[in-house]
Amino acid sequence: MNESDPSESAKPRRKGPTKGIYLLPNLFTTGTLFGAFYAIVSSMNGNFDQAAIGILFAMIADALDGRIARMTNTSTDFGKEYDSLCDMAAFGIASSIVVYAYSLRFLSDYQWLGGKLGGVLAMTYATCAALRLARFNVLAAIKGSSKDFFGLPSPAAAAVVVFFVWTAFSYDLSGLDVLIPASILTLGSALLMVSSIRYNSFKKINLAGRMRFMSFAAVIGVLALVSINPPLILFLIFFAYAMSGPVTTVLRRMRNKPAPV
Repeated sequence: MNESDPSESAKPRRKGPTKGIYLLPNLFTTGTLFGAFYAIVSSMNGNFDQAAIGILFAMIADALDGRIARMTNTSTDFGKEYDSLCDMAAFGIASSIVVYAYSLRFLSDYQWLGGKLGGVLAMTYATCAALRLARFNVLAAIKGSSKDFFGLPSPAAAAVVVFFVWTAFSYDLSGLDVLIPASILTLGSALLMVSSIRYNSFKKINLAGRMRFMSFAAVIGVLALVSINPPLILFLIFFAYAMSGPVTTVLRRMRNKPAPV
């Protein structure tokens, strides 16, 4: 009988990096990166409706990759880092390029900051998106999952900015026509991302579980409403979500404010 040497089996095995990655969740994460690249190329060609669809595709892929990883028990540190990089590409870089190419570039006609104000606003948005993602990763590692987000999530901020561009473009408005609201939304979304305002994360929603009939009917109603005018309805939905944080914070402080003596 050919037996192995006991001394060989007693030797500790070298632990190296795990070979290979899980295909399914990282495939959806790559979809986020694809949406970012598609949005950038489309905005460079002046197809801002297609650019917005690219960001929408990235948002859907980003929403699914984490859920799929948890459902299939395939969450890894590699996947988390890869997800953050792809999120930055889609909701930071690509979104800032879309709004700059459509509207903010017209700020070069004004001599504020040497005609570079549009680039400064776009860069500010991209920087705040990076800071938001970095803070999210740190808080997730320290505190774990929470029912609330601190600061406006970067996908929602990207939706506000890019879907506004999509809405204006669908109504045949030029970037110069909406220069002021585009600038306000870009800067406002950037500041909300790095704020400490709480936002509902909707993590309690269980897509695989049962739901009440009225809740299901409400979801169908929202989808039907979006189908009527996707750019406008999607913008209004995410703008309402972006404003829900400050409004809730103000109401909470007013409720906890001590009555005057």
